[in-house]
Amino acid sequence: MKRFVEGSDRGQSTLFPECVADWIGEDNPVRVIEVFAEELDLAELGFSGVDPEVTGRPSYHPAVLLKLYIYGYLNRVQSSRRLEREAGRNVEVMWLTGRLAPDHKTIADFRKDNGRAIRQVCARSAPGLRPVCCALPRDGPSHASQRGDRRQQVQGGEQP
Repeated sequence: MKRFVEGSDRGQSTLFPECVADWIGEDNPVRVIEVFAEELDLAELGFSGVDPEVTGRPSYHPAVLLKLYIYGYLNRVQSSRRLEREAGRNVEVMWLTGRLAPDHKTIADFRKDNGRAIRQVCARSAPGLRPVCCALPRDGPSHASQRGDRRQQVQGGEQP
């Protein structure tokens, strides 16, 4: 084909950097997430699975899942299925998790099982990580149900 921009052959070998860290700049926000998560005492905060079981299949360390969780909320990727996809294709997430790609059930179970501990992490977070706290589910009625109540009041002719 003449006069068109052509892509490279998909079978062609490339010279990508061998090290994933070469793709992550020194000022990239994932480096802040890494330092923040590594400095936490996860056992003290109440995360389950900090001490691995002697038998059974090895699990992901809670620090890896916490980093993925924080990354997701800072980048507006809240779905555990989308986080699973990001872990397999996003170079920042590959660097952050050490090329681990937990499945969506593992991510969802981590959120469910460690909700209280995640809220404690938010209380200790730096101002740049504070938006993570706002996204956490609270005890009591959800914001969606409150909006639904408001909608019913307006449609029913009641004043809020």
